[in-house]
Amino acid sequence: MKLFLPVLLASIFLSKVYGQEDLPPKFEAQVIDNVVEIGYGIAIGDVDGDQNKDILMVDKKQVVWYRNPDWKRFVIAENLTEKDNVCIAARDVDGDGKVEVAVGAQWNPGETENKEESGAVFYLEATENPEEIWEVIPLFHTPTVHRMHWVKIAETKFQLVMLPLHGEGNKNGDGDNPVKAIIYDLPSKPLVKNAWQFGFINTGMHKTHNFDIVTNEKTGAEGLLIAGKEGAKLFENKLGRWKSGEELPKVNGSGEVRWGISNKKKNSRFLMTIEPMHGHELVYYDDFKFGKRRVLTGELNQGHALACADLLGMNSDQVVVGWRNKDNEDKVGIKLFVPDKRFINWKSYLIDGNNMACEDLKVADLDNDGKLDIIASGRASHNLIVYWNRNVLSN
Repeated sequence: MKLFLPVLLASIFLSKVYGQEDLPPKFEAQVIDNVVEIGYGIAIGDVDGDQNKDILMVDKKQVVWYRNPDWKRFVIAENLTEKDNVCIAARDVDGDGKVEVAVGAQWNPGETENKEESGAVFYLEATENPEEIWEVIPLFHTPTVHRMHWVKIAETKFQLVMLPLHGEGNKNGDGDNPVKAIIYDLPSKPLVKNAWQFGFINTGMHKTHNFDIVTNEKTGAEGLLIAGKEGAKLFENKLGRWKSGEELPKVNGSGEVRWGISNKKKNSRFLMTIEPMHGHELVYYDDFKFGKRRVLTGELNQGHALACADLLGMNSDQVVVGWRNKDNEDKVGIKLFVPDKRFINWKSYLIDGNNMACEDLKVADLDNDGKLDIIASGRASHNLIVYWNRNVLSN
């Protein structure tokens, strides 16, 4: 039996967000797993081809997936390296209806020179039965492997991008070498090691933490928004040729970064960050590149998870943020920040008030009801929780 935790939000009414009083957003929490070791990273996608979105997770030593809708847990890789796993990317890039999976491991952020002792990248391919152990092939890597995404570079072509934490050989975020993200082309026979071709994106930054995918609405190609100690940069590509990063000059050093949409009809964008790395501030920039900086809260403790998405049917995005250490109220958790129509005034709502020491979170419609749910993994809380969206959408 799955454990449900009804989420108690504020008891007051939301005053005139859209000219009327509305009850606070409603999410119902379901614990999927309560024996997670760390829950470094999660990804969402169809693993078994049944057209349901499953949950994938890299835990300390295991790579697992949870089958939608019964949420049974399957281990697909284990003990890939001596040290911990750290990141995962999952996306259907070959059009067969099932996700391709890559993971990063050998997490050793203090070792920036020896790639045998720090960092590892693996491609995982499902066997005939995806519930059994998958085949694994190691790929080229540099030290301090930290984050990864599958990125669309043409209509039917994708690359895997891995972002290290440090520039090779740097110490404490300083040194002569900028962080170089590695780009991998997916070959037709991915289990052949020498078939994988790779290159680099020079970020020009010396310590990075996370990055987001940015879609060009005209071409459909995807770029990268990379955040780090020195701020944020936007990298665009044309058929896999990556341009030098455009610095976003008003963005401070940050750990998490996401872009959101403030007006879907006009495709107006905004930027959200958690500052500094593992920081306490949730920061809104009111234009994607050159906007004014506004701190929505300065009370996070180890802010480590961020998403921008329209969970309430407002035709613009709201912001979900999670933190993993206890704050001034002695709580860990997740909050939802909801703007008014002009993105001037924001209301915050507690989605989880102390059950989730949030290491990572994603948003996705898991039950195909047209509403985005929140999926989060907890470090000190050792859990994986789905927060089911029980709102009546505005649109």
